[in-house]
Amino acid sequence: MSTESQLAKLGLFDARVPRYTSYPTAPQFSTNVGPAQFESWVRAIEPGSRISLYLHVPFCRRLCWFCACRTQGTSSDSPVLAYVEALKAELALFQRLLPEGVTLSRLHWGGGTPTMMPAAAMRDLAQAILAVTPMGEDAEFSVEIDPNEIDTERLDALIGAGMNRASIGVQDFDPEIQTIIGRDQTYEVTRNAVEALRAHGVSSLNADILYGLPNQSTARLSDSVQKLLSLSPDRVALYGYAHVPWMARRQQLIPSDLLPRPEERLALFETARDLFTWDGYDEIGIDHFARPTDGLAIAARNGTLRRNFQGYTDDTAPVLVGLGASSISRFPQGYAQMNPATSGWTKAVQAGSFATTRGHAFQGDDRLRARIIEALMCDFAVRTDELVRDFGISRDAANEIFAPVAAVFSPFVTHDATGLSIPPEGRPLTRMIAARFDAYALAKHSSAI
Repeated sequence: MSTESQLAKLGLFDARVPRYTSYPTAPQFSTNVGPAQFESWVRAIEPGSRISLYLHVPFCRRLCWFCACRTQGTSSDSPVLAYVEALKAELALFQRLLPEGVTLSRLHWGGGTPTMMPAAAMRDLAQAILAVTPMGEDAEFSVEIDPNEIDTERLDALIGAGMNRASIGVQDFDPEIQTIIGRDQTYEVTRNAVEALRAHGVSSLNADILYGLPNQSTARLSDSVQKLLSLSPDRVALYGYAHVPWMARRQQLIPSDLLPRPEERLALFETARDLFTWDGYDEIGIDHFARPTDGLAIAARNGTLRRNFQGYTDDTAPVLVGLGASSISRFPQGYAQMNPATSGWTKAVQAGSFATTRGHAFQGDDRLRARIIEALMCDFAVRTDELVRDFGISRDAANEIFAPVAAVFSPFVTHDATGLSIPPEGRPLTRMIAARFDAYALAKHSSAI
């Protein structure tokens, strides 16, 4: 029996499972977590420690149909400027609670399109952030940049604020596919943005590209990947397009009959993966690639790779604070999410309160299962010794957790005295294997491949 036939028999081409950027996943969040919990968790941050900070800017000049993020379109700067003022007010609330001496290990502006902000607003927001907490030594400040929505003035403002990593969404360079998914971004516009970033001294560049898009073929994807490689990004996220029109209504504009079948999605992924690895990139986790000198590749080799709401990261800070509408924070105690509606978030902040509306406080064996899932997603292996050391369980108990999963996925899972591991031929099953350790009912998620 061929490997593909074995994968099919295990249900790879039919399964819908989480991407596990958190555990429990966001559909399990409840209203039991609100502003009071968020505030107490912020106060509990260790003085003098390093944290990560994520700011969400939910505006776009145009809405791409493929996108499932919480965004809204606007042709005017007025709502963006009003939102920046609300962010500054939220930062002031945050500053009142933050213990002394806390510095930033990572600062990320995501969206939406953060580069929609005028240059003056960018400078103003950056100053407000640094007034709350400074960047720590070797800290990283990254911004998601839309090549259609950047110019010299805004780039100068970002560089002046300390941006040292940029992230560009490519998705696909094929004009026909761009039309189908509502994304107009030529290779030339993207190349010009990359060249401008390099000229301004930004040495670290991320890029996102999608497989599984409508009318995408291996030949078309190969062409897009080769064009992306000509821009020499330092790391690449090769995401599978998640067609979830029941969650993202704009995706209803994308004809589902043009989407590749799951077997074709696997072929698309493997084609792109081979091109990246042939060009010298290290394969990171299930869908990232990085130059061997990039921090992500170093973390993967050192066993310090982690996973959060932005995907894979080399950031080991124990706290990730999310500010802005719909943003999610991760604390040692649990997760907290702000109101996803910009109007509701703004109303709460203007009233002098955090807009936390849902989340999850860790309970029972949540932390143990979260670590098992993260280890599988990052390292394709979870070590029994680590679980015994960090969670106080016995080796027999760990083996009892692993054994049923190994039995289901044999021969694509190895279980021995050292723990559980996934060999290369079984890695397309990683999300399905991780889901076996999920104690919560699975909601309807995206395709497993």
